[in-house]
Amino acid sequence: MTDQADARPPAPLGPGSLTWRYFGDTRMVLVGPRAAVLQNMLPALGQGVLDHSVFFSDTFARVKRSAGPILDTVYGAERSAETGRRVRDYHRDIKGTMPDGSRYHALDPETYYWAHATFLDNMLYGVETFIGPLDEAEKHQIYEESKTWFRMYGVSDRPMPDGWEAFQAYWKRMLDEGIVPHKTARYGVGYVTKGLPAPAKVPAPVWRTVSPPLNAVARFITVGGLHPRMRELLDLPWTAADERRYRRFAATVRAANRVWPLLPEAVRYLPQARRAFRRARRAAGAA
Repeated sequence: MTDQADARPPAPLGPGSLTWRYFGDTRMVLVGPRAAVLQNMLPALGQGVLDHSVFFSDTFARVKRSAGPILDTVYGAERSAETGRRVRDYHRDIKGTMPDGSRYHALDPETYYWAHATFLDNMLYGVETFIGPLDEAEKHQIYEESKTWFRMYGVSDRPMPDGWEAFQAYWKRMLDEGIVPHKTARYGVGYVTKGLPAPAKVPAPVWRTVSPPLNAVARFITVGGLHPRMRELLDLPWTAADERRYRRFAATVRAANRVWPLLPEAVRYLPQARRAFRRARRAAGAA
């Protein structure tokens, strides 16, 4: 594998890619925080968030600040590489010392690739759970597109598996041996047992009334969307009855596929995806 850190970025993804079709699909929100929690279960990445991020003081701000540029790297077309390198540069000063005395850096290729891999896993899981099964050719295509996407960041692609089968082996190894119940990950799912924090502008009596059903939904979506290995490491209970309810929920969402294309694009896609589709349609109309 060649090191792409300083090479010219590849041609960006476009409307013909499966990644464009699925990554910005609003049904991916139903997966919950699977990708974010997985990222923080890698010791070096979890430590970097613990030491440098506003995650603990303003969790939603951190999520919002991260999600937009990632979506723009996928859907930015000719600006994708520029956005990707800007995302990379956000991480230049995220470095420090692990509890065992070893050093970490957010731009370590293995660490950076892990973060990217969790987004790929999140999309694959979301599609197969809430939209429908992917065949092997589609999985190969999505994985090859993920390689193009990763190279937009201008980070070494040394740790990136060569193909879909190699990625599957990498993913299994990381779940078996690479992730831990880091403090950052535990914090990120703490509301599952403690409840969602009360919004500052919501009166306490109102919050006491509405929070029980909101907490139940948040727990269901969050724990249901996690890989069983994650639940095990984070000590998150999930019963056989929970699993049956989750599967019924997913089946209900999939059953709506026949009417999904009839809904407005503003319902079906996140803003970054919608803007990209509009640009592509204008370009096609002008050709």
